[in-house]
Amino acid sequence: MTSAAVASARVPAAAFAVVLGGVSAALHLGKLPPAVPALQASLGIDLVEAGFLLSLVQVASMSLGLMAGLAADTIGLRRSMLTGLLVLTVASLLGGAVGAGLLGGAFAVQWLLGLRALEGIGFLLAVMPGPGLIRALTPPGADKAALGVWGAYMPLGVALALLFGPALIAWGGWADWWWTLSAVSATAALWLWLAVPADAFRAGAAGGMAGGWPSRLRATIGARAPWMIALTFAVYSAQWMAVIGFLPAIYAGAGVPAGWSAVLTAMAAAMNIIGNVAGGRWLQRGVAPERLLHWGFLAMALGGFAAFAQMGQGADALGLPPALRYAAVCVFSLCGGMVPATLFLLGVRLAPGPSTVSTTVGLMQQASSLGQFLAPPAVAWVALRAGGWHWTWTATLACSLAGMALALRLGKIRPSAEVG
Repeated sequence: MTSAAVASARVPAAAFAVVLGGVSAALHLGKLPPAVPALQASLGIDLVEAGFLLSLVQVASMSLGLMAGLAADTIGLRRSMLTGLLVLTVASLLGGAVGAGLLGGAFAVQWLLGLRALEGIGFLLAVMPGPGLIRALTPPGADKAALGVWGAYMPLGVALALLFGPALIAWGGWADWWWTLSAVSATAALWLWLAVPADAFRAGAAGGMAGGWPSRLRATIGARAPWMIALTFAVYSAQWMAVIGFLPAIYAGAGVPAGWSAVLTAMAAAMNIIGNVAGGRWLQRGVAPERLLHWGFLAMALGGFAAFAQMGQGADALGLPPALRYAAVCVFSLCGGMVPATLFLLGVRLAPGPSTVSTTVGLMQQASSLGQFLAPPAVAWVALRAGGWHWTWTATLACSLAGMALALRLGKIRPSAEVG
């Protein structure tokens, strides 16, 4: 594509409404970690219950991602996203009522657990249709940049939650934090309803498969490309979540004040946004997807090594100074952002048909959640056995090597497998 064509390709406002919907859904994923101390103080929950609250969304994605994507392709993409945002709005509104003592009573913890599971379903319905909707709403030449912006929805939502959650909870309590995010989701749903045409993309509108959802399901799980994209997403998200998720614990062990720890972690997570947007721009300018995947995974391997590797322990340990280690974590997150931007594009391109895009994205989400669920305990086990975090780089290296091997195979899939 020429530079003039790139410059003329603009992402429409309707596509940004879809991205806002994804960000507002991701806020609900990131809203709980800042609230755990307040939940423990007000409801007396223990660490096990807090762990269940944290993991319920991932469990929902692990078990229902493919089905949610299939549902989105069946009922229509706009309708699915609106439904998901409304579910998040109502669940967070009721969660705030539990926090204010208006609902739940002696069963407040059980109510929160049930509402958290409901939020997991709402999250899936809201984000599965995103790539398909953006592809339908953007003109030729702008879809790659728009999908790069979409790939940033998760780190942007999590970073905003980490930044603003502690201040809002300290000011008004965790109930107000829940209600604020309920209002955000309602606003996102309203903008989506106004900006995205009802018939922007409907299941079966173009290239629909005869036989309904069973045919779409068989086509997706029977094709090679969706599985390879999903596995690549899994090895990316596993290492990113393991590193970013444990940064507060690493900083606490190093004596960093809690306030600075939250800011540094949010900044490192936000670096991923830049990588997503840059990846979309490079794809738009004609850089091969497999090349971007290799660049992203190589940078994550090198960044993980620089951030964690050291010789010896204690005062005599040899490694990079703390400032350079943090810079390496930021490089790890920033360059890694090219990976999801590329994979969302490939998920749209290499889905078995236009009516299976959300089903393919659902499989990607399911694999991603499995990686995020399994990797942090594995990395924590390595750190426990090693007596520190200095062997964490081996986990990021293993994931990156697997990602590069998968990228090689994805690069060999013929263009005839594309859907558009």
